Amino acid sequence: MFYYELREGDDDVFAELLLAREDEMDAESFFELVQSIRRRIQDSYRHGTLIEAIAEELEQDHEFISISDERLTASVNVSMADEDNFLGTLDPEEDEDPEGADYRGIFVDFAGDGTRPN
Repeated sequence: MFYYELREGDDDVFAELLLAREDEMDAESFFELVQSIRRRIQDSYRHGTLIEAIAEELEQDHEFISISDERLTASVNVSMADEDNFLGTLDPEEDEDPEGADYRGIFVDFAGDGTRPN
């Protein structure tokens, strides 16, 4: 199995997606394939991100498998402390905030002035 990555974003927001394929494709050929798909669909895709749209094309037409959360079979949290080891839930409804919050995290790097400890 060979693995490939698609990344999208800039210095502020970033997304990545992993793909797998049984037959190896050299990096330059993969790049050219992704670019040809991007040029064709960049103004008309229906997905949340461009990389998701490209991944769908790679999966449908070029024998790639998109490695996404929807394909997870198990999630295990591993820690040195016994109480922090557990089997995670994969059902999004079980993980929902009781307040019903729907959010995404964003990491922000602020330049510090040296007066704050964090």
